[in-house]
Amino acid sequence: MDIAIRTARPEELEAVGELTARVYLEDGLLDFGDDDPYLAVLRDARGRAEHAEVLVAVPPPGSVSGSVSGSVSGEVLGTVTFVGRGGRYADVAGPGEGEFRALAVHPRARGRGVGEALVRECVERARALGLERVVISSQDRMRAAHRLYGRLGFVRTPHRDWEPVPGLPALLTFALALT
Repeated sequence: MDIAIRTARPEELEAVGELTARVYLEDGLLDFGDDDPYLAVLRDARGRAEHAEVLVAVPPPGSVSGSVSGSVSGEVLGTVTFVGRGGRYADVAGPGEGEFRALAVHPRARGRGVGEALVRECVERARALGLERVVISSQDRMRAAHRLYGRLGFVRTPHRDWEPVPGLPALLTFALALT
């Protein structure tokens, strides 16, 4: 599948937020379902875009996407938020580290390399910034994502695992050395 990765356009941010929220809800990744406070963060792609890079995977210009309902190019197949130099959306990144979060792939675009293309773009952006590593947090139940991270060279860093909300399961952390 041909995939283009680019920064989300302002007019796409609402749809990007809804896609992210829908994927997390449908995949059972929110501990409190529709009442989970993190749902508002997932929906707020516009807010993330003010402090980080919201990236999207789309069919290349001029192509017709048969992967997701046969629509024309420009349809968002997936999204991720890349944090290159700390700030509000860096949960575990320290100096010299980049981070990504809110990775979501449209259910009908899964298994076609969309998630991998988004992660690889985050790694390339971190390299371009001269960062030493990319770090991420992930839920225990995101096993498909963990397999992807492992294939791309990320390793578990259990000493960095953390609880975003006391009493809920800890988030697992992974890192990829770039140097």
